[in-house]
Amino acid sequence: MIHREGYATILWTFIFLAILNLAVHFLLGEYLVAKILAYAATVALTYIILQFFRNPARNTVAAAGRIIAPADGKVVVMEEVSETEYFNGEKRLQISIFMSPFNVHVNRYPIAGKVKYVKYHPGKYLVAWHPKSSTENERTTIVVEDDQNRPVLFRQIAGAMARRIVYYAKENDPATAGGECGFIKFGSRVDLLLPPGVQVKVKLNQVVTGGETVIAEFA
Repeated sequence: MIHREGYATILWTFIFLAILNLAVHFLLGEYLVAKILAYAATVALTYIILQFFRNPARNTVAAAGRIIAPADGKVVVMEEVSETEYFNGEKRLQISIFMSPFNVHVNRYPIAGKVKYVKYHPGKYLVAWHPKSSTENERTTIVVEDDQNRPVLFRQIAGAMARRIVYYAKENDPATAGGECGFIKFGSRVDLLLPPGVQVKVKLNQVVTGGETVIAEFA
């Protein structure tokens, strides 16, 4: 299934490639090898675009205390940080998931509860694994609090290729664990900021699946 955020991009890509293929057909004339290579390149580009905007169904096994992966990708950071935007410098465990252009780019709520905070920040487009990308890149910060008043903060962070962060969350909205909360186009990262004392269930460099992999559990 294709995600709705990809409809316009896919349509314009098809129009561009159709025009390009017509130009190749008429301009390259009898250069058969060149025409085949050009056609193959357009097929490959079409496949990449369709793969990027895919939205496969996910089986979220929600349970009290579980914190679910908000994105597909690889765990690239696990460290204690001081969080200043929402928690006033309190210590939090940061777990960052890097999404390559080949990952599914749908973002999902890590826990069920109520959305307490949403803020979009314009910014730079450093590579997503850069240490300062969490604080200097274009990003959206979202905080969800569960029914036991335990907050989880997560950030959608644009990367060097990403130029558009889409978020659906609004303050006081209900959140469903594994439910869609946004989308980032073309390479990016999601940071989870978890309370101290959670029981971490993943390891550095582990590949996780958004909406399915259990990242941590509240103690």
